[in-house]
Amino acid sequence: MSSFRFGSRFRTAFSSSFLRSVHSQTSPGRRLDDAGPLACRLESRSVLRFRGPDTVKFLQGLLTNDIRPLAARTPPTDSRVSQASYLPTPNLTYRSPPPIYAALLTPQGRFLYDLFLYRPPRPDEKLDGRTGSGPGSADSEEPFTLLADVDTAVVDDLLDCFKKYCLRSKVGIDNVDKEFSCWQRFGSNLSSNSASAEEPEAASVGWGGVGYDGIVAAQGNDLSWQWFKDPRLNCLGYRGIFPTNATPPLVEADKEASEWHYLQWRLEKGVPEGSTEIPKGQELVARTHHRGVIRKRLLPLKFVNDNGEDLQQAVSPNSDIVNYASDKKVGTVTTALGCCGMGLVRLEEVLKQSPNLRIEGQDEVRIKAMIPDWWPAEWTQVQEQKQSAAAA
Repeated sequence: MSSFRFGSRFRTAFSSSFLRSVHSQTSPGRRLDDAGPLACRLESRSVLRFRGPDTVKFLQGLLTNDIRPLAARTPPTDSRVSQASYLPTPNLTYRSPPPIYAALLTPQGRFLYDLFLYRPPRPDEKLDGRTGSGPGSADSEEPFTLLADVDTAVVDDLLDCFKKYCLRSKVGIDNVDKEFSCWQRFGSNLSSNSASAEEPEAASVGWGGVGYDGIVAAQGNDLSWQWFKDPRLNCLGYRGIFPTNATPPLVEADKEASEWHYLQWRLEKGVPEGSTEIPKGQELVARTHHRGVIRKRLLPLKFVNDNGEDLQQAVSPNSDIVNYASDKKVGTVTTALGCCGMGLVRLEEVLKQSPNLRIEGQDEVRIKAMIPDWWPAEWTQVQEQKQSAAAA
């Protein structure tokens, strides 16, 4: 037990030091919308491995998303490939199912942990490029395996939580952070409208035109590790788990960035990630379900002075947001990097575009809260109707 506590404290200290280091970095001073494709290794994420015949049944009963598609044996859906005659070949990789984003909640329905689930290719779905052999047998004794991309700060707590629920389920759960790493590709030049989960840059690799030899070279190595479209939003780019001892495909030396660039990209899009950014128990489930009322949401923030100029490194996480006119607390900053951040803010204050939002104790720092472009219209309609009725 003492070793577990030490590991948990170490992970938490690592996450805190990482957030402090990115907060102290000098912001690039411009939005990343005009930046080309960038890639970074996500040091704030770790990898867990689930292995055993009860893996899907075990996770299906715990997580918020349906993970059964990861267990389906589905042939490629590409119209250029005959499903009847399909076989893995050296220039045609198997189309692995896309990753699934899910969360683990408390019994009362409050957020605990988030994770991305990936299914590595089975032996009968890949060739071994080093030996020229394969595909393997579908009757291979290799157990069913899933990999999970999780928050490093809580990996020990999450591992302990899964093992607590494991009971007699035939599933092994291990931390394989030393074997695998999480990577993200992002930037304005990555296609956000592609209907495919494939990496769009793969089409320009190879012998001209769109060739499967080029796609394979761009997607991954002979073990079929590849990039997948981020399952949350198209604008976030592509994500993948890769062996730690190898550089992922399509990562060029001049395009590899530090993780704080990806953090800035997410903050600008208004997307939180990990237990340190997503508040636990953000809303009361019963009230939300029966009344359809959500009073607070996570929103992207901009920190400016009274002249509208950006303020760099002026705000720290957990700072309170107050309405200067009424002197009432209306939210909390959850993440801060340079002049941008995210916060849990009352929707009514955002929709009426109040100019009086400030950081408590820092009257020189104004808060500009923004509605992300990807938000569905109905998320704000109820609040707008309430405000219109009150004004009438």
